[in-house]
Amino acid sequence: MTHPVVHFEIAGPDGERLIAFYRDLFGWDIQGAGPDYWLVTAGKEGIGGGVMQTRDEMPSYVTVYVATDDLEASLRRAGELGGETVVPPMEIPGVGYFGMFRDPSGNIIGLFRE
Repeated sequence: MTHPVVHFEIAGPDGERLIAFYRDLFGWDIQGAGPDYWLVTAGKEGIGGGVMQTRDEMPSYVTVYVATDDLEASLRRAGELGGETVVPPMEIPGVGYFGMFRDPSGNIIGLFRE
């Protein structure tokens, strides 16, 4: 697969409650990774992910992040195909870069580049 899913994210207004829910439900190992963000460690059979506490009027969401070599080109292509950029390319210090788009059905999908 040229553009694999490399990360998932589950977000909501009460991060601590989400962490407790997913630890209790699935036994996930979840560790703090910064303000209002926690990383989910994957076993051998899954991808890693994150749990995020939303801020202000930000809605709860679940999304996946797809690997790409060129964030700008992928966001531009998504727009040409009927999507819309919702987060332009941004740096995650020490990790990589990400951006997000809305597909024609309204789903939010993330893009990631190391």
